[in-house]
Order: sequence, then structure tokens, then C-alpha cells
Amino acid sequence: MKFIRHKTNINTVEDVFDIYFHESHYKPNDPLLFLVDLVHFFRPANPKTITALSIGSLLQYLENHPEKRVILKRYITDLVAQRKFSRMLSDIGILRDSDFMYEVKKRIFAKILPFQPAKNTLEFVLNQVFFRSTDPLWIARIPFEELQQLFEMIGFDSIYQSVDEDSVLSEVMDAMGMISQRMSGRAMETDVINMVPEYDDLESPFLAFENELNLMLHHIRNSSHHYVTSEDLHYKQLIILHKQCEEYVDKAFGNSSKFGISLKVNQSLLRIRQQLYRIKVLIQTLVVNKDSDQKNNSIHLLLRLIKYNCYKNNIRQLINESTQLISYEITQHTAKTGEHYITESKKEYFSMFKAAVGGGFIVGILCVIKLLLSKIDTSAFGHAFYYSLNYAIGFIAIFLLGFTLATKQPAMTAATLTKALESGMKKHSKNQNKHHSFAQLFARLFRSQFIAFVGNVFMAFPVALFGIWAIDTLFDYNIAFEKSSKLLNDLSPVTSAAVFHAAIAGVFLFLSGIISGNVSNKNKYNKVYYRIKEHPVLKQSLGITKTNAIARWFENNWPGVVSNGWFGVFLGSMASVGIFLGLNLDIRHITFASGNFALGLYGAEFFVDLPTIIWGIIGIGVIGFVNFMVSFSLSLGLAFRSRAIPLSELRFLFSSTWMYFKSNPLAFFFPVNNK
Repeated sequence: MKFIRHKTNINTVEDVFDIYFHESHYKPNDPLLFLVDLVHFFRPANPKTITALSIGSLLQYLENHPEKRVILKRYITDLVAQRKFSRMLSDIGILRDSDFMYEVKKRIFAKILPFQPAKNTLEFVLNQVFFRSTDPLWIARIPFEELQQLFEMIGFDSIYQSVDEDSVLSEVMDAMGMISQRMSGRAMETDVINMVPEYDDLESPFLAFENELNLMLHHIRNSSHHYVTSEDLHYKQLIILHKQCEEYVDKAFGNSSKFGISLKVNQSLLRIRQQLYRIKVLIQTLVVNKDSDQKNNSIHLLLRLIKYNCYKNNIRQLINESTQLISYEITQHTAKTGEHYITESKKEYFSMFKAAVGGGFIVGILCVIKLLLSKIDTSAFGHAFYYSLNYAIGFIAIFLLGFTLATKQPAMTAATLTKALESGMKKHSKNQNKHHSFAQLFARLFRSQFIAFVGNVFMAFPVALFGIWAIDTLFDYNIAFEKSSKLLNDLSPVTSAAVFHAAIAGVFLFLSGIISGNVSNKNKYNKVYYRIKEHPVLKQSLGITKTNAIARWFENNWPGVVSNGWFGVFLGSMASVGIFLGLNLDIRHITFASGNFALGLYGAEFFVDLPTIIWGIIGIGVIGFVNFMVSFSLSLGLAFRSRAIPLSELRFLFSSTWMYFKSNPLAFFFPVNNK
């Protein structure tokens, strides 16, 4: 079919009618062409920019040509007669599968090559006529009064005239019955029931809802007017049961903080929530309190069908809805972990410094080991393996020994800040206290990050320098001699891609935080800690006390071990991935930059010009800043989205933080008493 083939000849509504109708006969073989061109005539070029759209020209034309109203009514009646659409109401816009990736791939494929239903369905008509995803936007801008006038002018019947098979109302009720059955079945699945142990001894509200819905639909089919009023007892009871079903789903989602949640269960609950919303909307279609409701409900039903059909392949909405709760659980874990990275008192401040010194000590050793590993004659994959192993062991050691790697903080603490903001928004929704509290907490974070940077950098430098000196003294071999110029040049933000490489490291810092939260959530959902604690073989061989200790250690440390291990793999393999792809990919991390600076200076036997030294020092600072900003920004964005906090809050947060900095700048660097 070639849409809008007469577009160049259409300037008025009258042109549309003249092209397709001759007296009372429809001329083209394809019955949809008239409707396609009529819709295209009113469709704006940029629907997102318009605030109102009138179909007054169509109303005026029909007012002046009564015979065209008869033709138009017969045309539309013949076009939609006997066309089924119950599956549209029960399926479109609702998750069809609990497999998230399958759903995403299906929608992407449908975007490229849209699914075309059978020609005897209403969905086929809507696919051909309202085929743009922006169509609901401009249709919603049409004044409802004009739609009512068009409905009356053409003389359409309301949907309540008949409940015969294939009638409009019968299709609506069939869809409602289908949705209620699907909800009941999904809600009875074991994984879903396990999320709501509070309902173990109670009847499922979904079964009660399904039974009550069937009673109301039976009443409507057998009544003379085929609808109910808002005072009907069946309707009132149905609304109460619907509320209980919503509470069931909300409780299941709420329990995710205690039991964890898998993506599959998340998708199942999300599907039930979507079905509950859809059936709630459809219930209102059956309610008529005054005569005008019959006409209005009929119009609203058509508008909903158009909207559902246009949005059925919305990928962004699917991803947002599907990942919000998972990201919330992940950031909940990082928020709890991040609380340990924010200092308040002087004691905590200097404890952070000591932990950072320990981290810097280990990183200094890692720098020397990596330089030695670079001399192994192996492939790019071999170097990736050795570097990754070196980093992973080092980072895990830092974590288990209670030391600190400065740039690991932002990914953890961003969620803590957002959690504090969320709490402040609930307590102080109408004043600025929430932003002031955020500013104070950010100042604590910044000074914690500052002292961690200081401890890492100033310890990594001498340790790396001592390590290369010791090797040179013992074996008379300067291991950095050949690479000294590269080690120093890689720190310069001017002559190298240090800023870009630091940004890559920031992304990996962010990902390591995500991994930590994800592992914690999965372990919680799979009851890993409880399984270890109650493992019969472990209890028999090690005893209850030791088994409990292993379970506690696993609960407290395993997410950190996994995330630090993967962080090491990310950093260690990036350069080899760049070689494989032929791209300039690598990582720059502030603590390693400090150690490499020491190695570069020693490798050059300290015969380095002043500009190189200056740019090296500046580069270390720039690398640290980029590490911090990238990982913190990504983590803050995820935390905001997971808690449904609007990004518009950022402007107020920046303003409040800047005001606090101007009034108390020392608080951002040293622990001071807030007055």
C-alpha cells in the first residue's frame, strides 16, 4: 500500500472527500486510503511542539454537506464492522514474557519491521492509519468538545447498544476476563508467592477479584442497559478487591529490600501491575452515571486503543520500568556501604587517612609488579590476564584489610547522598532543609574524598619509588629505564589521552559499584547466607559456630570481593582490548598515576625537564578529578532514577551546596564544627 499518494492534491478537507468519494460510492479498491489521507491532513509536522489542534474544518464541512455525514458513517461502520480488538486491550502495552532481554529484542525487531496482524482485526486498521508513535500526542491536543461534536454529527451509536458476540462491549468484557485470568495465574506462581509470605494463610485477592469480575460481567450481559453505575454493589466490591490486589503487588515490591529480587520476578510483578492498571481503566468503561457518559466512554475507548497501539513497542518505557526496582535495590546496598566512606568527626577523618595510606601502600606495590609483568614476552591476552590478576588480587587485599582506594568512594557515596535527599524530601517537602542537609552531607563526602586522595597519592609515590630502587640495588637493573618517557608522558593531560583514559576508569569505578549491589541483591534473593548457615555438611564438619562465622563473612564481604575482582579485570584488560580493536583505549587512575610518576622519574634517573614534572603533577590532579566526576555523576544519576527523584532537583542542590561552600569553605576539606 502506498500511503498518502494523493498528498500533493490535498489542500482542504473537501479535497479528501472529492478524491475518494463519487456521489455515495467509495472509488479506490483499498478501503483504508481515505482514512489514511484524512488523518495525514490533520497530522502536524512536529506534534511535540503544538499545544492545541482543531478539526473545525472537518466539522464545518460535514455541517455544510449533510449527505457526506451519511457517507462517512456508512464508510466507517463498514470499515470497523466485525473487527476484533479484545487482544489489543489484553495484550498491547503489557509485558508478554518475564524474560527481559526477550522483550527488549522483540520490541527492537518490531521497531524495524512492525508486526502486522490479521486484516480482520482493528489492530490492522490502526497500524495502517495511526502508524507513527507521536500520533497520540496530537490527537490528545484535539479539544474533547470537538470529538463529541463529530460523534454526534455522524450519528454513531454508543458501545452500550449490544453485548452480542463481536460487539464492541463484548470485546471489552472478553479482554477484561482474559486479563483477570492471567493476573490470577501469574500471582499464584511460586516465585511471586515467596515475595509475600504475609499472604500465606490468606485467600488470594486476585482469585476473589476474578470471581467478582465474572459476576459483574454476567450482570451486565443480562441487564437491559448493559452497564453499571458507580453505586452498583458489584462495582463497589470490585474496586475494593482491586485495591487489595494493588496492595499485594506493592507489598511484594516492598519486600524486595528483605528478600532481594530477580529480574524475572521483577518482570512478573511489573506485568501484574500493568494488568491491574489496564483493567482499572476498562472497569471505568462499564460505568455510566448519566446519559452523556455513554458517548464520552465510547470516545475514550477509541482514544485508548489508538494510544495503546502506538506505544506498544516503546523500548525506553520498558527499560525504565523494568530496571527501576533492580537499580533501587543495587543502590540501596551501595548506599549502606557508602555510609562507611563519609567521615564526620576528626577521629573518623584521620582513620580515613590511615586507611587511604594503607591503600596507597598496596597500589605502590601493584605499580612495580605491573611494570615487571610488562616485560614478560607474551600476547596481548597474556598481558591482560597477568595485569588483571595483579589488580584483582591487590584490590581485594585493599578491601579485606579495611584499606581505602579513594576513587571507589564516589560510586558508593552517591547513593548515600541520594538516600539522604529522598529522606529529606519526605520530611521537608515544602522548604529548603532537604537541600541544606544534602549540602552538609556533600561537604562531609568531599573532605572524606580529599583526605583519601591525599593518603593514596602520597603513599603510592614513595612505595613505588622504594620498590624500583630496591630492585635496582639488589639486581642492578632499572626496570623503568625503557618505559620512563611513556610513563611520564601518559600523565600529561595535554600530550596524551589521559583525560579520556581517566574517564574510562571512572566508568569502571561506577560499574564496580553496580556489581557489588547486584551481587548483594542476588545473594539475598537466593538466600545464600542462610543456605551456608544451615548447610548440614558444614555444620557437621566445622561446627555451628564456625559455620555461622563463614556465613557472616560471606554476607559482609562477598559483594566487595566480587566487585573489586571485576574492577581489577576491567583495569587490567582495557589496554589489550584497545589493541584488539585498534583503538587508543587504556585507563588512568589517580593512585596508580602517582606510583607511575615515581617509576618514570626513577627510570629517567631523575633527568627530567621542569615542564614534564609540572605537567605530570597537574595530570595526577586532573586524572583524580575526572575519576571522581565520571563515577560520581553516573552513580548519582542511577540513584536519582532508582528513587524517581527528578533531575530538576540538581539545580537546587548545586545552588545550596555552593551557598554552603561560600559560608563554610573549610568544611569541604577539614572536619569543623557546624554552627
